[in-house]
Amino acid sequence: MTTIINILLVDDHPLVRDGLRARLESIPHFKIVGEAGNASEALELALTRPINLILMDINLGDVNGIALTASFTKKHPNIAIIMLSMHEKAEYVAQAIQAGARGYVLKDNPAEDIINAIDTVMAGGVYFSSGLKKHLSAESPAQALTQRERCILKSIATGKSNKHIARELDLSVRTVETHRLNIKRKLGIEGQADLIRFALDNVIL
Repeated sequence: MTTIINILLVDDHPLVRDGLRARLESIPHFKIVGEAGNASEALELALTRPINLILMDINLGDVNGIALTASFTKKHPNIAIIMLSMHEKAEYVAQAIQAGARGYVLKDNPAEDIINAIDTVMAGGVYFSSGLKKHLSAESPAQALTQRERCILKSIATGKSNKHIARELDLSVRTVETHRLNIKRKLGIEGQADLIRFALDNVIL
């Protein structure tokens, strides 16, 4: 029996929410358990509804959706969040990942993209719209890295933690941390957000 996924829609445009609800409710294992047009409504619903996943717009009226994602991640770590946005810039994606988002979907993509994102994230994965890849360059500075470092950089681009990467590659967490430091040193990158931004710009997901 397929598990029902309880979804909260957070977008300040009622017409967008109506469109999302109509499309997603046609999927048998999706259930829309609430809608919110701003941060306060979303946080209040999280206290009273059985939510598994939130589709979160970035441009909300009262609070930036990325900031709201960070708040949800702290208060409700068991709720998965997928960002919905018109912004394709890697800096937005990097900020969303840092805030705790598990996916990033472009609003102008087909509805199937959102459906795939929900199923992927709820299965434990991460999801990015294919349209986010169009600006990636084949002549990436990442080519200066070793094969192992490029593999880790790809994992970083999908928002995986050191612990997750270590488990996937059968390495110790300390070894992954060392690789991260070496990647930053080779690329002249200091901050974590900058590293994620570089990974998104230069690695094909």
